[in-house]
Amino acid sequence: MRHFGHIAPEVRKRLFYREPCEFTADSPARLLSVALGATLYSPATRPRLADDVLKQGARGVVSMVLCLEDSISDADVVAGEENLVRQLTDLAGRPGADLPLLFVRVREPGQIGDLVRRLGPAVAVLSGFVLPKFTAERGLPFLEALTAAESACGRRLFAMPVLESPELLYRESRVETLEGIFRAVDKYRDRVLALRLGVTDFCSSYGLRRGPDMTAYDIQVVASVISDVVNMLGRADGTGFTVTGPVWEYFRVQERMFKPQLRQSPFLEVEATALRQKLIEHAMDGLLREISLDRANGLLGKTCIHPSHVLPVHALSVVSHEEFSDAQDILRPERDGGGVLRSVYTNKMNEVKPHRAWAERTLVRAEVFGVTNEDIGFVELLAAGLAE
Repeated sequence: MRHFGHIAPEVRKRLFYREPCEFTADSPARLLSVALGATLYSPATRPRLADDVLKQGARGVVSMVLCLEDSISDADVVAGEENLVRQLTDLAGRPGADLPLLFVRVREPGQIGDLVRRLGPAVAVLSGFVLPKFTAERGLPFLEALTAAESACGRRLFAMPVLESPELLYRESRVETLEGIFRAVDKYRDRVLALRLGVTDFCSSYGLRRGPDMTAYDIQVVASVISDVVNMLGRADGTGFTVTGPVWEYFRVQERMFKPQLRQSPFLEVEATALRQKLIEHAMDGLLREISLDRANGLLGKTCIHPSHVLPVHALSVVSHEEFSDAQDILRPERDGGGVLRSVYTNKMNEVKPHRAWAERTLVRAEVFGVTNEDIGFVELLAAGLAE
């Protein structure tokens, strides 16, 4: 699989200075944690789940979570498990299918081993499990169950803990909770692919809900949690983890509106301008601002509950030619001694030692999401994706 792989090769050549790399579920964890991109959630009860997975994969979705937790009612858990096993077995029986990375969000630690046992050989289509309401106390049994299931099936299985508990939100218990979470995930570092933020649960503790014109960063009690999570768990010194952006709750389907004009000439400036205006008019501006703020605050990827969110997340994850040039220049071997230099674009200062960690992260993102040509921006990437 690869990001923007659903776009025609000749269009990718027009868009990218360096195209996104190909990767598989067996690629190194460091690469996969960045490659997650927009992780699309789907209830495990959907009757045509296997077909849904294939359809979304063909549309550019690279990672999906099949949910047995909050997205379904308590009464539907047993039926959801049965459907999940049936649908994943169906996918495993379709040789050559180009599947996204698939994860299951469970409720209880015991579900992990039970589902792996019931899946049998079909576990080969699964990349891991999402662990809800993660704290040190509640999370360790999940991680122990995942380790046992991994040994039983002989396949690498990743964990993605969700940070959403009240103990993490409340100021008086936050630092202690974060310290406990760090000890738990550090112990199982090789199995923890990414940490996910459950901002909806944070808001619920105070009876809050952000509107479509606001971002998570406008809700100060939530922004403070994101800041502390990145501070303690997302450091660039080798001790940190990939932390993904919070879910965006609002959606409107726009593909049908845009496709006719985009198919005619997707790169005309007038149409790109019209596309941007329509996105703003249809309540997408808040999402675009939040994605940008996610990246500025050290978050990679995003939890998504609607397919229309996937392309904006991926388009804003692509590395610009300017960013790529700066990162390459900073990391040249002759710069190892440090120093300050004018950027290739002659519009900023690059200070080698302080900017090195940023440059290293940027080159990993460039490998996964690609680098745009000099005249290509977010709008052109979005237009090309919608035109397919």
